[in-house]
Amino acid sequence: MTLARRSRRSALALLAAAVAAISRVSSAPADERGVLVFAAASLKNALDAAAAAYRAATGGEVTVSYAATPALARQIEQGAPAAMLVSADLAWMDYLQERDLIDPATRGNLLGNRLVLVASKDSAVGRVAIGPGLDLAGLLGDGRLAVAEVEAVPAGRYAKAALEKLGVWRAVSGRLAQAENARAALALVSRGEAPLGIVYRTDAVADPDVHVVGTFPADSHPPIVYPVALTVDAPEPAMAFLAFLRAAPAARAAFARAGFVVLGPPAS
Repeated sequence: MTLARRSRRSALALLAAAVAAISRVSSAPADERGVLVFAAASLKNALDAAAAAYRAATGGEVTVSYAATPALARQIEQGAPAAMLVSADLAWMDYLQERDLIDPATRGNLLGNRLVLVASKDSAVGRVAIGPGLDLAGLLGDGRLAVAEVEAVPAGRYAKAALEKLGVWRAVSGRLAQAENARAALALVSRGEAPLGIVYRTDAVADPDVHVVGTFPADSHPPIVYPVALTVDAPEPAMAFLAFLRAAPAARAAFARAGFVVLGPPAS
């Protein structure tokens, strides 16, 4: 491990321990470079709130760019100047780590989520028990099932895994409306363009025009984990924002309000 990496690890520990003091700092000068964060689209509401709290507490400037995790990872691979990635799954973070594009000393699991089946708020479809034998094709009628891209986007891969585990994949695999990310799949249902969709629980919380029909069993798909890490060329101000996301009460509250499971203990 390089001296810079060792120094960064030590600095991160110190920042996490001191993050409680951040809320008392309101006059710290903003770094002109700011911090560019790449984050999965499903994080938008919660991370926007956390970034706003960080700016208010520290004066630090943060810009967040949202998209599907594969697109963000590819952009980092191609040289995009992101300081941090919050991924919607472990696989794409592994992809970047294998290519030495993130700093593994700063990597950790930030959040958890659940997978749900949603319908528009005006839909006649009520609550259903999601399990083996679910007649999802029957619930769809003549419509299609909105999902994120099932071969590349984390939300889509989780959805496919769940449908396969429950034995209903073959019945609906030819009736998918695939979208570029989970929020785009949610929009198809919200606008009434698809009768049902599979999205994250946090997506459903964020959109008043949909309602949750059912929650997929946790053991029907791999655990939904959002890892976070700094890129290898991240500027020093990114360290402070990472510590804030991990431990600041304002950040943890923003994530919890959005329906995420906050992983890891707060700083003592």
